[in-house]
Amino acid sequence: MDNKTILCIEDNPSVQMVNKLLLESSGFNVKMASTIAEAWIAVKQAMPDLIILDIRLPDGSGLDFLRELRKQYSVPVIALTNNKEEQDIVEGLASGCDDYIPKPYSLAILGARIEALLRRLEKVPDIIAKGNLTVKVTSDEAFVGGVNLGLSHKEFQLLFIFVQNEDKCLSAEYLYASVWGQQLLGSRGAIKNAIHKLRKKLENSGYTIFADYGKGYYFGRI
Repeated sequence: MDNKTILCIEDNPSVQMVNKLLLESSGFNVKMASTIAEAWIAVKQAMPDLIILDIRLPDGSGLDFLRELRKQYSVPVIALTNNKEEQDIVEGLASGCDDYIPKPYSLAILGARIEALLRRLEKVPDIIAKGNLTVKVTSDEAFVGGVNLGLSHKEFQLLFIFVQNEDKCLSAEYLYASVWGQQLLGSRGAIKNAIHKLRKKLENSGYTIFADYGKGYYFGRI
């Protein structure tokens, strides 16, 4: 994990100091930002390898910053908040964070979560092959038998989540939050339609998306 840069967006000076000491002692380069404005400056100067983001900042919501960040960048983000309610966790995940730690947290937990997230992301290959299906992660493309499936951005995001979680049942709420960036309220038509289209495009791949009624969807061999 040496030489990786972490941007810590936190307005509490005491927390800033403690986090900085922890991260530097673990071999990370550390940049600090106290506001959303400072965070944007830091991001545009040099993209960090990971961001630790406090949800409540003096010039706005950390989740609003995260939603805007996700329109351009895929940098991993760990969100920190005082809230422990399930709805707050869902909102954080829906906004695009990769992990979520409620305050107060131990430094050991924070350090372990950072290293686990970076290890997990480093293991994602540029190309994932499943039967006749080839997923090119870096270009957001997928092929069956060498033929480009012509996936939309959301279709690719759905497929990428599924291939990373083969045979694991994923709820509609989780999928919608991860791809559409918001909580699933009311009709599930959008996600059902997207999965229907993706199933059609996966024909002849040897894989499909199964519905586990009342639970969610899973990707597996036919």
